[in-house]
Amino acid sequence: MTTRATIMITTIRGTTTMLDDFLIRAGLAGIGLSLATGPLGAFVLWRRMAYFGDATAHAAILGVALALATDLPVPLGTLVVALAMAVTVASLASKGWAVDTTLGVLAHGALALGLVAISFVHGVHTSLEAYLFGDILAVTPSDLATIWGGSLAVLALLIWRWQALLTATLSADLARADGINPDRERLILTLALALVVAVALKVVGALLIAAMLVIPAAAARAIARGPEGMAVLASAIGALACLLGLSLSLWQDTPAGPSMVTAATAIFALAALFGRIRRA
Repeated sequence: MTTRATIMITTIRGTTTMLDDFLIRAGLAGIGLSLATGPLGAFVLWRRMAYFGDATAHAAILGVALALATDLPVPLGTLVVALAMAVTVASLASKGWAVDTTLGVLAHGALALGLVAISFVHGVHTSLEAYLFGDILAVTPSDLATIWGGSLAVLALLIWRWQALLTATLSADLARADGINPDRERLILTLALALVVAVALKVVGALLIAAMLVIPAAAARAIARGPEGMAVLASAIGALACLLGLSLSLWQDTPAGPSMVTAATAIFALAALFGRIRRA
């Protein structure tokens, strides 16, 4: 009887340790991603690039197919395709193409092509839901290193170019007068967006990446007093939404990625209400 009880206690402790490990990794992944999505999401709002980010994220599925077909790491495949999509859209827009139409065609076309291409990759048994909606609870230590490495690289890039990016966002003519090339700053944002899409695919999936870029930044804009404050607050709100979403997922057994976006939406509603009351 004592031996059986000891075995049960040992099993429970082992299960609890495993649960703690993957929850800690998931939480760290969400916080690491928020370091980049906060300030980048602020620029996405300021420049009205929400649909642009959505198109880049949808193209990431085609990158997954490329990676699976060529045995490349999935983050590398998604980075290549997301970057190609972002550069293509920026080039077409500069040539006078209608941006909304171009984004609509390329976004849905790349997503559909990626889903079809994955079905032709033989010998690969993978769940498309993990790439569409994310699987943050399955983050491994190597995934965690990729997420934090990519997020810190994006954060460092944005900090380095912060003033130039702000000036180019405010006015292209003012930027040129200050010796800043607006096209170069737009390209920097494009690179940053593609990198965030590549590292975020594992966490929230292609269909929810744009939501984690836009919603925390929109919530921060409702209560922040300046651009720097908005960027920092957006990161904090994104991290909080990730932790609340993980708690909801554990408590109610809901999908982790959509739960995080749901939490971010709830925070946005509260922030918008608070901002409205403060202005009144």
